[in-house]
Parts: sequence; C-alpha cells; structure tokens
Amino acid sequence: MIQSKSIGSRIFNVFNVILMTLLSVSCIYPLWYAFCLSVSSKSAANSGLVTFYPVGFSLASYQQIMGDTQFFRSFLISVERTVLGTIVTMLILIIFAYPLSKPASEYRPKNVIMWIVIFCMLFNGGTIPWYITMVKYGLIDNIWGLVLCGGLPVFNLILLINFYRGIPKELIEAAQVDGAGEWRILFRIVVPCAIPVLATLILFTSVGYWNEFFQGLVLSSGERHYPLQTYIKQMVVSIQTTNLSMDQIEKMDKLSNKSLDAAKIFIAMIPMLVVYPFLQKYFVNGIMLGAVKE
Repeated sequence: MIQSKSIGSRIFNVFNVILMTLLSVSCIYPLWYAFCLSVSSKSAANSGLVTFYPVGFSLASYQQIMGDTQFFRSFLISVERTVLGTIVTMLILIIFAYPLSKPASEYRPKNVIMWIVIFCMLFNGGTIPWYITMVKYGLIDNIWGLVLCGGLPVFNLILLINFYRGIPKELIEAAQVDGAGEWRILFRIVVPCAIPVLATLILFTSVGYWNEFFQGLVLSSGERHYPLQTYIKQMVVSIQTTNLSMDQIEKMDKLSNKSLDAAKIFIAMIPMLVVYPFLQKYFVNGIMLGAVKE
C-alpha cells in the first residue's frame, strides 16, 4: 500500500514538472521569438523563416529606433510619467479606499460615493469632452496631463476596498483605544497590512502607465512631448520618405516592418521586466508582514 502511494506520488510529481515546464515555455517563447525576430534580416523576417533562433543577424531595427535623441527623450518622459503616475495614483487609492471600506453606519456618504464611482466606471463623457477638460486645465504638452489624464482606476479601488475590509477590526479598535487618529491608523496599521495588494496594484498601475500610448498622442502637440510608446508607434506609422538622404534610404531598405515591430515590443517591455522582480520580492515579504500573528 505504501509502495503504491509512493509510485502515485512520483507520477504526480513528474506530471507537475512536465506541465509547469510547458507552461513556462509557453510564457517565455513569445518574448524570445520577439527578440529573435527583431535581430533577424529583412528577408528572413518577411519570409517567416524565424522560429527559435535569429536568421541573418541584423541590428538595423534597433539602429533605426535608437539612432536619434528623440527616442531617449521619450524614454525619459515615460519613466517620469510612470514614476509620478504610480505615486499619485497609489496615494489616491490608499486614502480614498479607507473610508469606503468602513460600514455605512460609520461613514454615511459611503453608499452615495460608491454609486458615483461605479457609474463613472461604466459611463464616461467621451473623448471630446475629456480633451476639452484637459485643455481648460492647461494639461496639454504637460507631464501632469499624462499623469492625471487617466483619472481614478475604479477596478483597483474596488480591489483595495475589499482587502481593507478583510483586515481584523480588532487591530483598528486596539489602535483607537490607544488614542490613534484616523490618519495614524491608516498609515501605521492598515497600509502595512495591505502590502501584498499594494504591491500588486503598483505593478498594475506602473505597467498601465508605461504601455499607454493613445493619451500621449492626443495630449501632445508634437513628438518632442511624446512618451515612449507613442513615439515608437508613430515611427512606424508616419515614416517620412520624401526628405530622406541616400544613407537613410539604404537603412530603410534593410528594415522589415515585422522586425521593427518586434524590436519596439522588446525594448518597451525591458523596463517592466527589470522592475517586476523587485516588486515580486516585496510582494512575497508583504504576505508575511500582512499576516495576523497569534
């Protein structure tokens, strides 16, 4: 009987290893394929010869993308936007979610505010009223326009509210007995307990700011103010060929739209791949910090 359980356990472990390996490969392969495609020659990319390794190694796509100062200017704009946007959004979420997580008997406007928030999540005024509002507030060609244009992420707010509700009331009541005010309770009791969900929301928010391109296109009058994603998109969509020199035309002739798209995808995802391990570390630590010890 014991031997049969041991054999069954080994079979189960082997099956798990194979399954996890296949899932890992399915996640990693698209990234690897994008890199291989980005460093392959034009003919190989257009012919579909690239599969598991680069064919006709060429850096023409990266030279085209990174060969001008505007690329690095847009990169810095995206970094600034992501950092400021994540800080501002997380502060708003942390403060806004706290009173809404309380029962209606303790915070009477809760139900009205929640109805307004949900309504704004389901319905909006459209692009034109939104754009007019941004113009009236002077947020065109302004980094704060790129930061504040998205408004309040209601889905993230709901996640944080639900997590706040799961925090034991005994912790808050003990702090109130000791004389702590609402601000002290929020930042000394509630926020440390919410580190796991906050780490997750930081990841969601930063990735959202980094990958967004449409708002940068609408709120910028020229490419000098474009964030990285908007600038990379415009490089492919609006390449001007009338004013190109012979050297530039020769470089363009070596480019493939497939390899160029793969290069911009690979470049755009590098910062998030670098940041994620650090957030993952704090996420794991936050699970332990947020646990209630007996």
